[in-house]
Amino acid sequence: MQRPRSRALSLGRTVTEAVWFPLALFLGFLFCFAPALHAPQPHGAEVAVAGPAVAARTDAALRTRQPGGFDVTAVAGAREARQSVLDREAVAGYAEGARGPVLYVAKANGMSLEQSLTRTFTALAKAHGRRLTVEDVAPTVPADLMGTTLVYFAIAWSVPGYLLATTLLRAVSFTRRQKLLVIVGVAALFSIVGNLVGAGLGYLPRSPAAMAVAFLLTTAVATVSSGLAPFVRQFFPAVGMGLFIVLSIPTSGGVAPAPLLPPFFQALHAVMPLANAVDALRGVLYFNGAGVLKPVLVLCAWTAAGAALLGLDAWLRHRKAAAVRPAAGDPRTDEQPEVAEPPVEDPALETPVPTALPVHRHHFGEPVPMLTGTVHDAARRPVRGAVVMVLDAKGRQLVSTVTNTRGEYATTGLPDGYLTIVATSTGRHPKARQQLLRPGTPAHINFTLPGREPVPSPLPPDTTPPIDFR
Repeated sequence: MQRPRSRALSLGRTVTEAVWFPLALFLGFLFCFAPALHAPQPHGAEVAVAGPAVAARTDAALRTRQPGGFDVTAVAGAREARQSVLDREAVAGYAEGARGPVLYVAKANGMSLEQSLTRTFTALAKAHGRRLTVEDVAPTVPADLMGTTLVYFAIAWSVPGYLLATTLLRAVSFTRRQKLLVIVGVAALFSIVGNLVGAGLGYLPRSPAAMAVAFLLTTAVATVSSGLAPFVRQFFPAVGMGLFIVLSIPTSGGVAPAPLLPPFFQALHAVMPLANAVDALRGVLYFNGAGVLKPVLVLCAWTAAGAALLGLDAWLRHRKAAAVRPAAGDPRTDEQPEVAEPPVEDPALETPVPTALPVHRHHFGEPVPMLTGTVHDAARRPVRGAVVMVLDAKGRQLVSTVTNTRGEYATTGLPDGYLTIVATSTGRHPKARQQLLRPGTPAHINFTLPGREPVPSPLPPDTTPPIDFR
């Protein structure tokens, strides 16, 4: 009977395993979304002001009204102030002329930022008894009233990229190269379809360059996810959703553009793939390519980091496979593997579960057999009910199955590397084979089990007649 303490520990462990992931997401949403978005206001927003004297006076007034909210830079004149916004060197330009003060803003940066800037500079102009004129130098398409629609398209290209990686990590029949090709193909498809839908509905301007940004975003997220999985293993869902949902969405510049985020979240905005994709999309769609190079380089850096993680995992697995490779001519093995060198293995979302499968023609969505074969007797007749066991490199049993009426067996969920397969049947000699299981390449191992010969008696039967001692 299980002791109360043991039952309590078991119950506590079960509850912990069930609750830790929702708890991690709960805390992530609680401490990321609310602190980032609850009170958007300028933090270090760059403003270009025409004329050194006006810049000094404006800077002093802004510091008084909102300390740390703005970073004022003096430019030569109103034209330069306006151009600073178009070049994305500033989020606003300000000039005082004979007809009154003018504020240059860009709705393409987000209506919430435009409204915040307008309120602040309207108050400044009113304090001097003047009326402010606001000029939108980068208006959005009519269907994008808030200037944030492209953020939702970017989320559609980002989150499915993470989900694509999670599903591909379960595709045991694909090699790493095939998975990367799928990522590239799906990213291209998503980018084309998303842009066609956005332009067709009038939500986005037509721009082939936007397709390239979308492609880079999906590729970056999917590649990094694939590279992280073998290192974080069972924590992958929390890490993936934490990176690409909990941290990415509030810092993307959607609800609150980057200048309205607190400094910590502005720092995250500078490095997160979703935020940089939004910045690049704004540049190619509304600012004639201004400010696009930096976010594109960040997206490429994420892709390179994912590729580096995949390469590191391949190298580590190569070393591990080489360490357990048996020496040539090992008498413990019935036959040597046909492949001389261990392959590069695929990362896995979680430790695979070895499973016996029914032998039939597998359909889409069903587990793909990783090891199949048949068991025959010496006359090539199928052996029904033969037991086939799969052992790992340390001799631990992974899975056991039995053959069907045709002598066939099938298993899946096996780890890549050297495995030992043993076939036994009552009244027959057992056989063992060692095989290097390659990623994405199902193995087929057949066995021939000869029958056991009758064991001769150690002494011939005694034919001497019994002696009568009477």
